[in-house]
Amino acid sequence: MKLRHRASRSGTRVVIASRIFAPEPSAASLRLGALTAELLARGADVRVLTTRPPRGAPAASDPGMVVHRWPVLRDASGYVRGYLPYLSFDMPLLLRIVLGRRGDVYLCEPPPTTGFVMRIACAIVRRPYVYYAADIWSDAAQATGASGAVLRAVRWLESWAMRGAKDAVVVTEGVAARVGELAPGARTHVVGHGVNLDLFSPAGPIADEPADIVYVGSASEWHGAELAVGAVMDVVRRRPELSAAFVGQGSSWHAMQATVEAAGLSERIRFLDTVPPEQAAGWLRGARVSLATLVPDQGYDFAVPTKLYASVAVGTPVVYAGPDPVRTIVEQHGLGRGVAYDQRAFAAALEEFLSADHPEAARRLPSWAREHVSAQAVARRSADVILGTVGNVAGG
Repeated sequence: MKLRHRASRSGTRVVIASRIFAPEPSAASLRLGALTAELLARGADVRVLTTRPPRGAPAASDPGMVVHRWPVLRDASGYVRGYLPYLSFDMPLLLRIVLGRRGDVYLCEPPPTTGFVMRIACAIVRRPYVYYAADIWSDAAQATGASGAVLRAVRWLESWAMRGAKDAVVVTEGVAARVGELAPGARTHVVGHGVNLDLFSPAGPIADEPADIVYVGSASEWHGAELAVGAVMDVVRRRPELSAAFVGQGSSWHAMQATVEAAGLSERIRFLDTVPPEQAAGWLRGARVSLATLVPDQGYDFAVPTKLYASVAVGTPVVYAGPDPVRTIVEQHGLGRGVAYDQRAFAAALEEFLSADHPEAARRLPSWAREHVSAQAVARRSADVILGTVGNVAGG
């Protein structure tokens, strides 16, 4: 299905390929939405190759661009995740690029299978592509305990996709270092992590039934959010006046919910499905503190849970459990509390933080977010890379 809106102004033709795009709630949707808006503002002709949104998603609104949506397989939670869902997007993508209107430059997001297809397709149409490395999938696969054969296959696919890219956009210096190891000689450009500060801002509604403690976002194996559930259970048992809510999805979600139900704490610790970004912002605004976790020593310590920055942007402090560098960032910049990945330490930090009011946070934290994690600033840096790729190719 194709949604066509007003024609873009003449300019560089950019084609973005991603299995996730607005209105589907995700960090990738917000990141790519800001990037698309920036490219359009610079006069680029932007075309997006993506998927039909899941059932229950808000109506799609794609002003100023052409969005081609393809039906795909989704898992039980409605997410495009797993080998068959990936292939249901990636295999048609090859034909969509080869038979579609040519772009001057292409951009792809993980999974590595999409990058694999992008390299083949761009070789056929003789156009450059940029690989957007928001994270390293082979490292994430290692954190989930994937078999050696699966891990080797994912790492080879990811390396091959990165090595074929003219440029690689990366979110942190840590990711840049890993890209350099997987694809020696790759041209990496660190653009940072960003949060849409129009959506995630201190001003706006809060959830109808807010909770004192919230976890908003994905909970997969490498997040280790089970630790957060255990810590929250410890705290609410000691502090019966407190409530908590987990809002999101992920491979760990049902097990976490079952743990709370078995403990008889479902009325105090609620679980809700993924919500649109504006509602996620409302949950964060209404909370006294939010939670973020990351399992250490899984080859993925460089990752930054973007839920942490979304919380800071609305003015809600974060209690984080996991490895550096995020723990140091939280502590040094006064974003909340950062502790080791330990349930007792996490619960203690959470209870200590909730024992006092933090009235300055609502003013200070959004100011820090505007300076350090603006999605618009990240989009500008990313657009520089994408449009520069075309100039570098044209210049020989």
